[in-house]
Amino acid sequence: MKIGFFDSGIGGMSVLYEAIKVLPYEDYIFYADTLNVPYGEKSKIEVREYIFNAVEFLAAQNIKALVIACNTATSIAVEDLRRHFDFPIIGIEPAVRPAIKKCAEERKRVLVVATHLTLKEEKFHHLVKEIDHHALVDCLALPGLVEFAENFDFSEDKVIKYLKNELSSFDLKQYGTIVLGCTHFPFFKNSFEKLFGINVDIISGSVGTAKQLKKILVDRNQLGKGSGSITFFNSGHKIEDQEIISKYKTLFKILDGNQGSHVEHGIYGSGY
Repeated sequence: MKIGFFDSGIGGMSVLYEAIKVLPYEDYIFYADTLNVPYGEKSKIEVREYIFNAVEFLAAQNIKALVIACNTATSIAVEDLRRHFDFPIIGIEPAVRPAIKKCAEERKRVLVVATHLTLKEEKFHHLVKEIDHHALVDCLALPGLVEFAENFDFSEDKVIKYLKNELSSFDLKQYGTIVLGCTHFPFFKNSFEKLFGINVDIISGSVGTAKQLKKILVDRNQLGKGSGSITFFNSGHKIEDQEIISKYKTLFKILDGNQGSHVEHGIYGSGY
C-alpha cells in the first residue's frame, strides 16, 4: 500500500522530500490539484470542495496514510477529513511553536509568511493566541511565491525583488526566525537567507510532519518495503509525460541546494 500526499500544487513536494529522508522504502502517490491552484486566494467553501474531491480520489487508490502537504488545506479541512476517512491523516501547520520559544529567549520577533487564507483561518489565530504571550508574531501573505513556484520560476533576482517590495515596511533586523507557512516557500529559502542574513532561522513544518508520519506507521506496524517509487497525479490525471516528471525531479534538487543535503534513496533512482 502507498502513502498519499496531497497539495494544491507542487508545494507539497517539499514535504514529500522530508518524508523520503525518513521513510525511503515507502511508495508514494503525489496529487497536485494544479487545475485549481492557488487555494490561498479562493473562498473557504470552494477550497473545501476541491480538497474533498482530491482525497476521495486518493482514498480510491487504497492508500494506507495521507499527508495533507498544504497549510491552507490543513487549516480548512483536516478535522473534517479525519472524521470522514478511516486511514490516518497527517496535516501540516506553520511551525510557530518552536519559533516563539526560541525568539522569546533571544528577545527577537517571529515573522510568519503564508497564504492569505492560512493567515485568516481560526486554526492559525488560535495557535498564535495560545502561545504568543509576548506578542512576538508578525504575519505577511506572500501569494506571489506560490505563483513563482507553480510557474517553475526560481529566478533569484525576480524573487528577491518581489520579497524586498513586500517586506519594505518591515525592519528585518528585528527578526530571529522566519516561519515558512506555505509548502511552496521552502523552494525560496536561499532568497530569504540573502535578505535576512544567515543568523536568522528559517523553518517550516515539513520535518515535523514527516516525523509524525513515520511515528504513525511504526505504531500501526505499517512500515513499507517498497522501492521509493512516486506516482504523480495532477487533479486526478496520472502524469506519464517524462518531461513533466523531470521538472518535478528538479524540485528535489533545489531543496538539496537550499539545505545542503542529499536524499540518497528513492528520489533520483528507479522510483521515477
